[in-house]
Amino acid sequence: MPGDRLPGYQRAAGFDEAILGNLEVRPHYAAVFEELERLSPPELAATERLRDAIFRRLGITFAVYGDASGSERTWPMDLVPRILPAGEWSEIERGLAQRIRVLNLFLEDLYVGERAALRDGIVPAWLVYSSEGFVREAVGLHAPHGARCVVAGIDLVRDFDGTFRVLEDNLRTPSGISYVLQNRAALTRALPRLSARHRIRPVHQYGSSLLGALHSLAPRESGDGPRVVVLTPGIWNSAYFEHAFLAQQMGAELCEGRDLIVEDQVVYMRTTRGLERVDVIYRRVDDAFVDPALFRQDSVLGVPGLISALRAGNVSIANSLGCGVADDKAIYPFVPALIRYYLGEEPILPNVETYLLWEPEQREHALSRLNQLVVKPVAASGGYGIVMGPQATADQLEICRKEIECNPRAFIAQELVQLSTHPTFVDGKLEARHIDLRPFVLTGARTEVFPGGLTRVALRRGSFVVNSSQGGGSKDTWVLEEAGSA
Repeated sequence: MPGDRLPGYQRAAGFDEAILGNLEVRPHYAAVFEELERLSPPELAATERLRDAIFRRLGITFAVYGDASGSERTWPMDLVPRILPAGEWSEIERGLAQRIRVLNLFLEDLYVGERAALRDGIVPAWLVYSSEGFVREAVGLHAPHGARCVVAGIDLVRDFDGTFRVLEDNLRTPSGISYVLQNRAALTRALPRLSARHRIRPVHQYGSSLLGALHSLAPRESGDGPRVVVLTPGIWNSAYFEHAFLAQQMGAELCEGRDLIVEDQVVYMRTTRGLERVDVIYRRVDDAFVDPALFRQDSVLGVPGLISALRAGNVSIANSLGCGVADDKAIYPFVPALIRYYLGEEPILPNVETYLLWEPEQREHALSRLNQLVVKPVAASGGYGIVMGPQATADQLEICRKEIECNPRAFIAQELVQLSTHPTFVDGKLEARHIDLRPFVLTGARTEVFPGGLTRVALRRGSFVVNSSQGGGSKDTWVLEEAGSA
């Protein structure tokens, strides 16, 4: 790339997605940098303002954790897309399909099967039963096609050597797909020449793909087709924009708990035309709140009697109750063994090396290297509660040590992955920033790995925390078409 941007680029140690060690551009990024170099500084600033205006008009904002002002900010999307060549994506796709298949098999075995993986010691039974994600009330609840996890978001990172690894599994109510679609729309509008020079796999079809997966779960035949609704906690939920967006994309009704009623173990939606039967609920409400008749009685988010309708086989729900046990970070280290157990295959996508802190020897080893590791609460998400050893203070490490010693089941420790970096615009210049990737997988009658995913970027120099709630941003993620494909 000519000009005055790349020569000042300081390539970080490890794997850079776009730039080789000699500062040469990787071939699949060449056209991107050629187009970006056409932008003068005023044009770049104007393009960034256009991008922000697009997101503001759509109402796509977010709040930063710990921001005393409490103000919301425009969704941060960098103008440099992340590109995955077709061959590279093919391997990721195979690995994700393998992993989701096994996680669904494990959940099916656990809730309606013989619990063979527990019986045979593949996963410790006490670990599963002590998980906050294990829902005893879900035992015996069947899922059509064994699709308990209909929507999954699997967080991937690329390590120092360029190997993709699974960082964690998100199987409850994973969010972020709306940003994937909106990032694509915004970048295409802001920089139309950029995408026009590439053959990129589309993402606009997600709504129809999700609807198809949900339709396949319908418990009855209907002349008008199954009625699908999206169950949201309401406008104050941080992901409400996504709930409304997905409902619109699918042509489904967006409902709160008060909009639904159960009569004679059948779920109905209140409408101006009277009660209309509901077949499938895509819920974005956590397990504990879905049915106040069985779980939290103070919940106003759920639907009283919903579980009775599920048990009667009159409605389906996605994701199934109890999926959280399979994305408990304490279960994560056992997924490779589950792949070998259920499929007789080796994992295509490896895990990050993880220490089980309830095991005395592993705990002792981890505590001796606490300043080199990443400690995570097993039941938390969104980057909350994580202690990054190399960046933590002595006081923070001591608090972390005491918490582990007090309750080792509540934490895991992982080797710090030197996340890959990607050129990112910072004040008009390209700088290396760490990134990860959250691809989405849909499972109904079949499994579909959606092309690309949400690339999150740590906007602070040297930071490994990519979550938007803690100051991270995002990139449009391109999966290139196979050469010669239509």
